[in-house]
Amino acid sequence: MSRTTVTPIPVLGRHAVNAYLLTGRRPVLVDAGIPGSGERIRRHLERLGVDPGDLALIVITHGHIDHFGSAAELHRLTGAPIAAHAADLGPYRTGRVREPYLPTGPMGRLMSRGRRLRVRTEPFEPRVLLRGETPLDEFGITARAVPTPGHTAGSVSVLTDHGDLVAGDLVANSFMGLIPGRPANPPFHDDPLGNLDSLDAMLARDPVRLHVGHGTPLDPDRVRRWAARERTRLLRRAAAGRLTTRADLPDGADAATVDEAPADYSDLSRPGASDG
Repeated sequence: MSRTTVTPIPVLGRHAVNAYLLTGRRPVLVDAGIPGSGERIRRHLERLGVDPGDLALIVITHGHIDHFGSAAELHRLTGAPIAAHAADLGPYRTGRVREPYLPTGPMGRLMSRGRRLRVRTEPFEPRVLLRGETPLDEFGITARAVPTPGHTAGSVSVLTDHGDLVAGDLVANSFMGLIPGRPANPPFHDDPLGNLDSLDAMLARDPVRLHVGHGTPLDPDRVRRWAARERTRLLRRAAAGRLTTRADLPDGADAATVDEAPADYSDLSRPGASDG
């Protein structure tokens, strides 16, 4: 089987929100961007020489609106089945994220008060329901979908046999890629230490680079050093009783309150739109 290549598809700004094209015997798309970006992604596929009708699979890394927002639209445009993890079925079936968002820092707190992340998008039903580690060879790429819970319960990453890790929101670039190559938290995590456990587990597989949902590719060694510092920080916060996870919320606290305002993501690409 031919080597799988990874090509970023900018969905918002140059690097603020990314989808990825994985190409082997057949093409596979990872993530579907914000609501209303299906046509933009389709045009990018064509510019990359991919007939959208040839797409073998759409993998959604997790149940946040900037990653699954156009999944249903892209399924209609391409006919490709959607793969996603069972633990995030709630957002996929309702078209809305679990709330409240749990910020990782000041920018997440600011963003969580806005309306832009509370829009409803078109729901979808994954045809390929992921639960454990899943080879993707039958879809034409030498890669595996690996559960990496923490950012959300149903987060997954895609690791190719040549070491490219499409990592979703396991980690991000600082300021949505405006400081390229600098690891940082995305604005939200449902379980920060659980996410860090997943990140460490993927780093133990010795990836050659990390392709992230927000920013440019990251060097694994630099991510390892950042992750060690981040674990120390999180453990101190946990010891002080200042680390909240979704499991700590009272029953029903994550029921979504949906604002029907039109989606507007313009502030996600400006400086400061991530924690780091």
